[in-house]
Amino acid sequence: MRKYTVYNKYKMSYQSDFIANLKYYRAQKGYSQAKLAELCQCQPATIGCIECARQFPSFDLLFKISDVLEVNPADLFLRNASKSLFETRKIMQGEFLPYVSRFVDEHF
Repeated sequence: MRKYTVYNKYKMSYQSDFIANLKYYRAQKGYSQAKLAELCQCQPATIGCIECARQFPSFDLLFKISDVLEVNPADLFLRNASKSLFETRKIMQGEFLPYVSRFVDEHF
């Protein structure tokens, strides 16, 4: 029973990251669910069900989605891209920019 629980924990993590990334990359392209479905040659309800975690895409659809969104298929699973972008921006604003400002003030 424990093995199944661990599997479900990781499955849910990958699925939630996949959904967050799908929404993020779709928004980056400015596509609605219907537009993404049209470009992937599937039903709009399919994209909606995927984004609501009621369905998972086939390998064929996964590759179509990644092609349309112009991302590597692995990028849809590896991390929450929108969270990573936010964290990178936060580091840049909180640590890097003040450092650059001090450097410029001291040397120019």
